[in-house]
Formats: sequence, structure tokens, C-alpha cells
Amino acid sequence: MNADAWQEQGLAVRSSLMGDSRCDVVIVGGGIVGLAVALEIAKRFPRLRLLLLEKEDRVSQHQSSHNSGVIHSGVYYKPGSQKAKLCVEGARAMIEFCGVHDIPHEVCGKVIVATQPDEFPRLEELRLRGEANGLTGLRAIGPEQLQEIEPHASGLRALVVPSTGITDYAKVCEKYAELIRAQGGTIRTSTAVTGLRNLTNEIVVETSGPAFSTTYLINCAGLFSDRIAGMAGGKPDVIIVPFRGEYYDLIPQRASLVRSLIYPVPDPQFPFLGVHFTRRINGTVDAGPNAVLAFRREGYRRTDFSLRDLAASLAFPGFWRMGAKHWRSGLDEFHRSFSKAAFVRSLRRLLPELRAEDLIPGGCGVRAQALRRDGTLVDDFQFVPSGKMLHVLNVPSPAATASLVIGREIVLSAQTALGLGAS
Repeated sequence: MNADAWQEQGLAVRSSLMGDSRCDVVIVGGGIVGLAVALEIAKRFPRLRLLLLEKEDRVSQHQSSHNSGVIHSGVYYKPGSQKAKLCVEGARAMIEFCGVHDIPHEVCGKVIVATQPDEFPRLEELRLRGEANGLTGLRAIGPEQLQEIEPHASGLRALVVPSTGITDYAKVCEKYAELIRAQGGTIRTSTAVTGLRNLTNEIVVETSGPAFSTTYLINCAGLFSDRIAGMAGGKPDVIIVPFRGEYYDLIPQRASLVRSLIYPVPDPQFPFLGVHFTRRINGTVDAGPNAVLAFRREGYRRTDFSLRDLAASLAFPGFWRMGAKHWRSGLDEFHRSFSKAAFVRSLRRLLPELRAEDLIPGGCGVRAQALRRDGTLVDDFQFVPSGKMLHVLNVPSPAATASLVIGREIVLSAQTALGLGAS
């Protein structure tokens, strides 16, 4: 018997002694997507022994609680894409979920504002996209009507999107976790996955605590999803590149400048929406975010640095191809990161009355963006099966909005590709 066979036999013997550590399905990652997947499995397959592993001491500590809180409408997404199909349905499901479980939410609508004539065709394209995606109530307006909706905003034209809403996704995640436990699922926090072993009839999940044995594994690790896939012996054709979004907050005395949500017309070549104004469910107003490369996967501060994370990005050929294409936009974003004056100038395009003293530093979030080897940013969802594992490698916005239906689609993919729930 060779060394690999001895090692596999030893792992099999150890897994047979695990007792309560034997599961039917393990989910890696306690963000909103992993929780939604666990909730769907708990409802659909109540007899399966379900375990969710989260490395932090609580669920939803990263992207899921460091986002804008917006319930997106689906106006931006290319008709026929998964994002377009799932966002509209997912927004309805999220609003219903928040209503049923008394989670604060509001359907406040938003305006997308064109400040230059060359943005008019893109604004019209958004209207057409939204209608193709099934949105109702979209309407193009001029500057006078814009002032009626947002008295302090300025623009040449605008698109009204009445179905956009806001909520608190940290509270949504807490409710998901509560429901999972009520359905018999187990959530272990402070438990990082450190290794995966594919044996003949099971997967052994090594962690910072005990090891677990499972039949199926679904990787929803967000910023570390590519590394979890690599632990399993796979070679994902994408890498996760972290982008930090930095916000300012309007001081309370000037929060009345914004009634709901004010967005610019986005650049179709870049997967970010541009700096905008968002009224939070608690009444505060965010301004931002920019989008800068983070030097650490959980790099919420400019000084956060990880040699491993940065080296992984720099060693990936797609990173340099992306840089060659977007270097000018990247420099603008970095400039705004270090210059409050530049940030304010960008915001004043939408809100001319804004002054630098109206803004104080706010929070930050880090977006997990999948990048291909050819330098293109993955725009749609990407679920990759491998044996009895399913790797969720790209779930960008509207991940929070559509988390309930995304969870359903991931579980359906696991049924088809892995045979989840077949026995």
C-alpha cells in the first residue's frame, strides 16, 4: 500500500469514529448566500443532517453586513441573464420575507440621473432593460419632475424606478440563521475550513476545530470561495479579486438633502454603479462607494495588507489584462479614495449643494469579484460542480436582494449536478 493509500485509509478510519461529526451536507460560509442555501435545504430536505461552517464568531460579518442595504429592482441587468431573472423575483421574495418576519424595510424607489447629454442613450437603455426584465412603473422625467421627487438633486434627465427598496441585511441574516436552527440545521461559528479530502464515499472537512465527514459540500465562502475550491484539488478558472468600497455619511443636519436613493448613470464597461446617495432604513444617508483594489481579501482599511492575497492577484494573468483595460478608471477610484475633495466633486454632480463639511467618514465593504484569465470580470452568477461538491464562485449584487431565490437555484443545481437529496 502506497503512502497516499495509507493516508486515505487513516482518514477514513478517523471519519468513521467521528460520531456526531457525520453530516449529509456541509455548507462553507455563513454569509447571506450560504445561509439562504442552508435554509432552502432545511426546508426542502428536513431529514438531511445539515451543518453550516463559518470562520467568524457570528454569521454575516463580511459582505452581508457591509453593503448598502438596497433591495435592487433589476433595472441594470442584461435581459435573459441569471441576475435579471432572479433579481425581480428575489426582490419580491425579500420584501415579502421582511414583512412576514417584521424586519424593517421600505419600498422607497430611486432615481437614476443623467447629468450629461451623452448619458441619455444609456439611460434609455436602462429603461428598456428594466421593462424587458418585467419592471413596471418605470418612467423617464425631466429636471422639473426630478426636483419634485428629490428637491436638491440636479440632472438633465432621470429614470424613476419605483420598486427599489431598502432593508437591514444583517437582520435578514439573523432571521435566516434562526429559521435554520428551528428546522434542525446546525450552525458552527468560529470554525474555519482548513482542508478538504475527497474519499471514496465521503468528503472529510478539516477545520480549525474538529473534522467533519459529509456526503455533499456546497462552497459559499465568498471572498475565499476560490481557495476552498483549491483545497478540494480543483483548479478554478477564476480568481477572487477584492474591491473595497468606501463610504461617507451625511451629517444628521444635512440628511434632508436626500429623500430616498439618487444614482448616476453607470458605466456599462465597469461592474460598479458609481458613487451615489442611499438613505438607510435607520434614516442615515450614505454617500459612495468608490471601488478600489483591496490589498487584503478582508481589507476594510487602506492600511490592511496581506502579502499572500496581493501576491495571488498579481500572479494571476487575468489581473494584468484587467489592469490594462481599466487602469484609467482604477486611477480615478484611487484618487477619490485619498482625496475627499475629489470624492465630493463626484457627488456634487448629483447634489450640487453638497459641501465637504457635510460628509464624515462612513463604513467600508469589500466585494468579492471573480476575474477570468482573459482579464474579464465575471458579470453573472457562477456555480461550478466538482464530484459531490458545488463551488459558488461568483455571486455579485443582487446577491443579498435575491438571496432566497439564489439559494433555491443553488440547491436545484446541487440536486442536478451532485444528486443532493436523491437517497
